[in-house]
Amino acid sequence: MAAGYAELLRTRHAARLLVGTLVGRLPNATAPIAIVLFTRAEGGSYSLAGALAAVYGLANAVGQPLLGRAVDLFGQPRVQLPAALLSALGMVWLALTGTGSAVAAYAAVVVAGLFTPPLEGGLRALWPGVLGGREEKVHAAYAMDAVAQEVMFTVGPLLVTLFVAVWSPAGALLALNAVGVLGALSVVVSEPSRAWRSEPREAHWLGALRSRGLLALLGAFFFVGMALGSITVAGVAYADEHGGQAVYGWLMAALGLGALVGGVFYGSRQWAGAAEARLRVLVALLAVCYLPLLLVPGPVAMTGLAALAGVFLAPSLACAFIVVDRHAPAGTVTEAFSWLVTFFGVGAAIGTAAAGPAVELGGTASGFGVACVAGASALLVLMLTQKALSAVRPAGAAAVSSGGLSGAAAEARSAQ
Repeated sequence: MAAGYAELLRTRHAARLLVGTLVGRLPNATAPIAIVLFTRAEGGSYSLAGALAAVYGLANAVGQPLLGRAVDLFGQPRVQLPAALLSALGMVWLALTGTGSAVAAYAAVVVAGLFTPPLEGGLRALWPGVLGGREEKVHAAYAMDAVAQEVMFTVGPLLVTLFVAVWSPAGALLALNAVGVLGALSVVVSEPSRAWRSEPREAHWLGALRSRGLLALLGAFFFVGMALGSITVAGVAYADEHGGQAVYGWLMAALGLGALVGGVFYGSRQWAGAAEARLRVLVALLAVCYLPLLLVPGPVAMTGLAALAGVFLAPSLACAFIVVDRHAPAGTVTEAFSWLVTFFGVGAAIGTAAAGPAVELGGTASGFGVACVAGASALLVLMLTQKALSAVRPAGAAAVSSGGLSGAAAEARSAQ
């Protein structure tokens, strides 16, 4: 399995783009915990810490599709690097001025969140050109991307705690954002990023959102994000009843490990048939694997169930990336990927908010019940929108990339 990913990474530019994107996204992956730790160190309340982290997340959700559209219009370097610098300056502002003035603190996190560069969507737009438009390699790259995200969101919080221990919460904010700018810089000065051009696009105020198939996918992954967000809160409630923070750490690690294993296996194989039909199967399996969490057994068994709950997450995301590419209107691919990030993130935030009252009203099992309902809702959306998802945009247009004309759209359609 790993051999296939190693072959991908040996492709010219691939390793640099993947690593640069992951490093560039570290500030985003670590921002919630870094903001909370910094606010508490400044003497701010838990309420203020949570509110600042929430405002950052909301600003990020608003900024991603807007910046994605700008990338499609003006190219990656003109948008990604200035955005990375502005986002970092927002965090520098927070680190230097502190939380004494709530208005200034909120303004700082709004700037940091709003201008977070859409590196994730940008990388997926680059893969077809870097990999020569070969369908099987592009699909494997999407799976590798999903796996790499799990690693980043596992390692990121550990880096925050390390930087806080070595320096301070303010030092962690400054260091992580400096590293993030370097990651973004590594991407945008690369040949594929500089050469990439979006397909010609039809002028339309809705942009990528005029695609009914894309809207269906976004609706489904709003609920997938909601399921994941609810598990993080329900996991805290479970840990409080079964041994504390160590148990919570094991549950979250198991969830990530399950996603890693599933993503590696999914990316190691070539899959026949339309991606839309495969996505319905994967999301159905994802929803089914949430159900055993309702049993809330002892810590050892629960850790195993958490791993099972994560197995189909990375494959579902990887398959969703393919579906985005097949349904995004011409010239909107970066924006479309950014919308997926936004809907998933907003869903996770709502899942986090919903799981708390569910736990208080019905106990830990009810918290996991939110994940079960959300998983079933994601599947229901995909089932009810099969007609919209079957209407793939016509082949023919291709995005100009470092390798010439990208065959991503046409190649992906050949799976039908």
